[in-house]
Amino acid sequence: MPQILTFGEILYRLQSENESIFEAGSNRLKIFPGGSEANVAVGLAQMGDQVQYCSAFPDNVFANDLKNTLENLGVDCSKSIISGNRIGSYLLLSANGLSSGEVVYDRKYSSFSLLKLENLDFDKLFDDVNWLHWSALTPALSLGMAELMEQVLNEANKRNITISVDLNYRNKLWKYGKSPLEIMPELVRYCDVIMGNIWAANNMLGSPVEAGLTRNTEKDKYFDCSQKSSDYIFNHFPKAKHIANTFRFMDHSKHNLFFGTYHSHSENTISDTYETQEVIDRIGSGDAFMAGLIHALINNMSAQEIVNFATAAGYQKLFVEGDFGNGKAI
Repeated sequence: MPQILTFGEILYRLQSENESIFEAGSNRLKIFPGGSEANVAVGLAQMGDQVQYCSAFPDNVFANDLKNTLENLGVDCSKSIISGNRIGSYLLLSANGLSSGEVVYDRKYSSFSLLKLENLDFDKLFDDVNWLHWSALTPALSLGMAELMEQVLNEANKRNITISVDLNYRNKLWKYGKSPLEIMPELVRYCDVIMGNIWAANNMLGSPVEAGLTRNTEKDKYFDCSQKSSDYIFNHFPKAKHIANTFRFMDHSKHNLFFGTYHSHSENTISDTYETQEVIDRIGSGDAFMAGLIHALINNMSAQEIVNFATAAGYQKLFVEGDFGNGKAI
């Protein structure tokens, strides 16, 4: 069975149980394990795939508890690195991000953000691996992490490992004097599978996106925009074989409208539209889509099955509390 390795920063999420953290009489926080690559790993493991996760953990009880949580969900963490003194986190300033997606990051000087090339043993890291997944969150941390990610990708490419990327765009993280367009094209050139949305692709890869697109834009129009974006990426990144985009819109705190597109060199497909008024937790739905996409590709599904499975997995995450999904597609 294919061995998938996800590489990225382990995080934990803090969030208020109410709409204000310091609300009188109820100033309590919830805590969840997370991080984009960890979320993808858990989703894949719950789908029955063989998945490994590599991050950097300090040597303390809290870090060990996080690793045990991942292991208990079927993720092999044996390749993770023990280094540094702290795990990064993010604070969600509303209950489940339903009324506001406002986030405060606390990731500087985390164990993962301080990784150096000498911390990585590539023979160990890539032993028995034929798929590597990473996200744009790693090079967003610092120029040093962008340079380290390039070395990881170059080594994986030399070993003929399939590489996938999620174009997660977080403007609050790109604060070290380089724009995504200055960093990401050099990294994405190694990738076989590219997932994101048409706006993230525009910000990171320079692909075209029309102005004036809204929640009310016709679905056929979005499909056309997605095809134009993928055509650009295929033309400028010759290694790319599979491109997928998510389209997620909300009208109020409990609402979500969700569909996806998938593109190869020969096929363009779009999923059904899923809509709900009962969202529980929207964090991690893109990661669940990514896990579904990888699972579908590894299992050689047809183009229509690929986009249907990935979209359904992402949609299902909306009804699961915490960053991790449940590995299901409806």
